[in-house]
Amino acid sequence: MDTELARTFLAVVSAGNFVTAAEKLHVTQSTVSARIQTLEQLLRVTLFVRNKAGATLTPAGRQFQKHASTLVRTVEHARQDVGIAKGFSGTLTVGGRIGLWEEHLLHWLPLMRAKHPDIAIRAESALEPELMQGLVEGRIDIGVMYTPQSRPGLKVEQLFDEQLILVSTSSHSAPEPQPGYVYIDWGPEFYARHMALFPDFAGPSLTANIGWLGLQHVLENGGSGYFPRRIVAPQLKAGRLHAVVDAPEFSMPAFVVYPGDRDDAIIAEAVALMHRLARDAANKKPAPAGQARAPKRPARRT
Repeated sequence: MDTELARTFLAVVSAGNFVTAAEKLHVTQSTVSARIQTLEQLLRVTLFVRNKAGATLTPAGRQFQKHASTLVRTVEHARQDVGIAKGFSGTLTVGGRIGLWEEHLLHWLPLMRAKHPDIAIRAESALEPELMQGLVEGRIDIGVMYTPQSRPGLKVEQLFDEQLILVSTSSHSAPEPQPGYVYIDWGPEFYARHMALFPDFAGPSLTANIGWLGLQHVLENGGSGYFPRRIVAPQLKAGRLHAVVDAPEFSMPAFVVYPGDRDDAIIAEAVALMHRLARDAANKKPAPAGQARAPKRPARRT
C-alpha cells in the first residue's frame, strides 16, 4: 500500500474533515477525496462517514487507524534508522511548544543526552495540531503540549500544572487588561475563562499564539500579559516585570503524549525523566523574592 494514502487517511482523522486535511497536506480537497476513495476501494470498506460536521470514522475506519499509524511509523523509523549518523544507535524525535521548551524541555535535553549519548535527538517546536499530527503519523516520538487530543494508540500523561499570572512592566498596574495588554492564545480553555473573568474587555491591540513572542514584545515595548510563572520568574526577580497584585491566575495543565502501544525503552526513560524534572520543579516551589503573590481562584482542569 502507498504510504501516501495512509498519511492522507491519518491527516483526515487528525483534522476531522477533508478541507483542513487538504490544507495540512498542501493539496486540493479533491486530491484528498480521491486518495480516500482509492484507499476504501483497496480495503473494500467505508472508512469515513461524511456529513456537514466533517468526517467521522466508521468501525472499519477505527480498526484501520492503528494499522495506518503502524505503517507510517515503520516507514518513518526506517528512514531515520537509515539516516542515523555514525556513532549513534538510534534517534528520538521530541516536539513541544516553545513555552514548554523553556525552563523544562531545555533542562531535560542535556540530562537525556548524558544518560543516552548514543541516541541522536531531534528537537522540534510546534503548536498542538502539528504535534498531534506528527505523533499520529509516527514522525514524532514524544510530544509535550497543553491541549492534547485523544487518539487511539497514544498515551497522555499530565506533567505539571502551569500557572499563568498577569505581569506588567508597570509596578502599579490594575488587576485587569490595560492599554498595552498582549493577549496570548493559550487555547480554548484559557479563552473561555478569560472572557468570563474580564467580560468588559474590548479586545487586545496585539494577539500572539506564541508566549515567547508576546513576552519579548512586552519587555521591549512595555505592557502586560499572562505568562507562565516559571518563565517570567527571572524577569520578576530582576525587576523588569511585576506581578499584578490581586489579578486572577489561570491553571493550565501540561501533558506529555507518546505511543502507548510500543515497547520502547528509550521513550519510556525519556518520559520518566520528564516526570522527574516536573516533580523536582514542583517541590522547589519557587516564588519571586519581594513580589506579591496574586490570590488563586478556582481553576478548571482540561
